[in-house]
Amino acid sequence: MIQTVDPEQEVIVRPKAKSKRREKEKDKPRPKTQPPYAVIVENDDFHTFNYVIEVLQRVFGYDLQMAVMLTVEVDATGQAIVWSGALEVAELKRDQIRGFGPDLYAMKPVTFPLGARVEELPG
Repeated sequence: MIQTVDPEQEVIVRPKAKSKRREKEKDKPRPKTQPPYAVIVENDDFHTFNYVIEVLQRVFGYDLQMAVMLTVEVDATGQAIVWSGALEVAELKRDQIRGFGPDLYAMKPVTFPLGARVEELPG
């Protein structure tokens, strides 16, 4: 098919062929995406600020400013979402928080784990 746009120019327009592969891909049901999960750190009266900051820096790789900001939120509200993503990674991060070891910054060493849990995020 030749289409004339300008008398001096000719443009050849070819009809696009439909691909059977593309039609089949459109008909296939797509896998559902997994909802995000949150790692939530809980406040207590035993673990120190320094300990929580160190945990957040080591487990998540946060810089000092981010770790302090999240620690203040944990203290002020009783809990804070410190990370979100895939369920398997969230469970791993939770377990790393719980297994971090004793809080040696405290006057009396705190040997029980920092409270952390995983919850599904809405949406």
